[in-house]
Amino acid sequence: MRFKKFVSYLAPVDVTSIVFLLFLILLNCIFANRVAAWFEIIVINLAVIGLVFTLAYLAETKKTKLYIGFHRFYSYLIILFVFKEIYLMVHPIHPVDYDWLFIAIDHWMFGVHPTQWIMQFSHPVLTEIFQSAYFSYYILFLLFGIELYVRFPIEKYDQGAFLIVYGFYLSYLGYFLLPAIGPRFTLHDFYATNQELPGLFMTNWMRDFVNAGESISFAMSNAAELVQRDVFPSGHAQLSLVVLYLSHRYVLRNRWIITVLTILLLVGTVYLRYHYVIDLIGGFVVFLITIWSGQKIQAWWEKYRITRLIQ
Repeated sequence: MRFKKFVSYLAPVDVTSIVFLLFLILLNCIFANRVAAWFEIIVINLAVIGLVFTLAYLAETKKTKLYIGFHRFYSYLIILFVFKEIYLMVHPIHPVDYDWLFIAIDHWMFGVHPTQWIMQFSHPVLTEIFQSAYFSYYILFLLFGIELYVRFPIEKYDQGAFLIVYGFYLSYLGYFLLPAIGPRFTLHDFYATNQELPGLFMTNWMRDFVNAGESISFAMSNAAELVQRDVFPSGHAQLSLVVLYLSHRYVLRNRWIITVLTILLLVGTVYLRYHYVIDLIGGFVVFLITIWSGQKIQAWWEKYRITRLIQ
């Protein structure tokens, strides 16, 4: 009974993080002969699960602003942590890239390769705008989360944070199932990107930042081999749509800023050669799945949690 009461302290975002970390532990046990750092990943994940339990317990029992704040905002860090962790796992576990499939689907739908076709409209001003919007993906969640946390009851924040984190984990499953490296490597010369798509002031710096996040740089001769397999579904499309949906659902003050950034970001993923169009379509489908299934999971957990807390 004490364990059930302890588990009831967990918020929905805690549960989905723990479940996904356990899933990664299971994968590392199964594919220990392929994943070089399998033992370290298992140990670290167990430690992170313990940390999640601790943060949830402190937030629910101490109820201080400090503990509650740590508990609510750690979710933004854990998705980055897991993103880099699966970098060590995806390619060793599934060493086949499916770019050929996405290229064929795009060409079948449009009769051209969209990232090549859109080059006729390229301009340094457009490149700067789209690269800035693509880069804004990293702050969209903070824009959304901070306003939601400050202006709304904590229950609303928990609902939004859960759908975002849950959505990230769903997209990560896609990386395991259909790994790919994207058109900047397959349909274009990655090393000529700065020359073929020049920006104005900050484009190259933002481009380098994005590359570093995927463990590559233009200085590497084998960037295509080392880049993170994170193309399908487009997490940029899926999660920016989740944030867009929630920002209008809660009528946030910055919802129109989020709307403009999301539209530019979606176009920019193709213009900047990060994604095939089918990746965006896949991201939209997973966005719908995220909202539909996530709300059901959240409602079930909250019902269970309240039942256990009053016992």
